[in-house]
Amino acid sequence: MSAVLEVTDIKKSFGGIHAVNGVSFDVREGEILGLIGPNGCGKSTLFNCILGQLTPTGGEVKLDGQVVTGLRPSELNKLGVSRTFQLLQVFPKLSVRENLILAGQEHQGNMASRLVGRSDAGLTEAANQMIGFFKLDHLADEPAGGLSYGQQKLLDAAMAFMGGSRLVLLDEPAGGVNPSMLADLKERLVAINREKNATFVVIEHNMEFVMSLCSRVMVMAEGKVLAMGRPDEVRKNPAVIEAYLGH
Repeated sequence: MSAVLEVTDIKKSFGGIHAVNGVSFDVREGEILGLIGPNGCGKSTLFNCILGQLTPTGGEVKLDGQVVTGLRPSELNKLGVSRTFQLLQVFPKLSVRENLILAGQEHQGNMASRLVGRSDAGLTEAANQMIGFFKLDHLADEPAGGLSYGQQKLLDAAMAFMGGSRLVLLDEPAGGVNPSMLADLKERLVAINREKNATFVVIEHNMEFVMSLCSRVMVMAEGKVLAMGRPDEVRKNPAVIEAYLGH
């Protein structure tokens, strides 16, 4: 499988603190890669360097072989890269459908083309398909603010996949979600990976969730890659156990 994302020797320092220190990895087409590690190990900083929220101190990021290091989030979005955040990014007063249409618009043209085009940028059909895929049909016209937290997490994930995203980075999608809704979220992510060959990276602290969802898992500690491998390999790695539990 070809690599959708290639990250080579990425570094990010804040003064004398090396938050990310020479991280390299790739994400293959159609893969679900998990990214785990103790709090403060550099996971979110790495995400932000890849996605243009932060400018790396050093290193290179490639998307489909093209160097994209330092591109703004809006530029990466047009290349088919999207993300979720730890905090929900839904618009509470807009309906579920309107949230999805708004998310999809970010992949289509510039501001001028959006202003003179159809009010929904032609995305109603795509939004309806995503609503059906994530089993939100009964909530399609409800304000997002009225949904449960778990339902909003489903919507947040669905928004990230609008517009035919080439690569999606999910930041703690399982955080705060009850077990029943978490099972629905996992099932939908597995389905979109299998049916649409979706490629994504997942930062997560819920070990059961990430180990059962991902084909490979990368572990970070103190800004570096500590381990990389299949979930069963990572679970048994003494260095990983020590990083989480100490000596």
